[in-house]
Amino acid sequence: GPFEVLNLDMKPGDILKVKGKISADTAGFSINLGSSLKDLALHFNPRFNESVIVCNSKCSDLWETEHRDSHFSFFRGCTVKFLIEMLTDKFRVKLPDGHEVCFPNRHHYRKINYMSIIGGFKITSFKL
Repeated sequence: GPFEVLNLDMKPGDILKVKGKISADTAGFSINLGSSLKDLALHFNPRFNESVIVCNSKCSDLWETEHRDSHFSFFRGCTVKFLIEMLTDKFRVKLPDGHEVCFPNRHHYRKINYMSIIGGFKITSFKL
């Protein structure tokens, strides 16, 4: 099943560092931050089959408007590190090559307790 953390306690100004290895055969993976799997402030979802990074939010188990970024700078089978910075108005995800993907904090989260990683990404470490 997914890798889950239920007591993350991430607040605006915090940076979450997630390191791991992308599976060699994956179609994609997602890093999810919010209060539960049904309520997500940030769904960060690189899709290898489309060469696109999709970000979205989820409210009461309903997906909202997708944000798509075609800057795709990492590969299957690689070890990567993502830096996710939480700000009051947005999230900034720094990709391994330094490119930043920004996504608004649509529901004005002041605290993120829940993190999950789903799909072809094996987490080796995370630090807040």
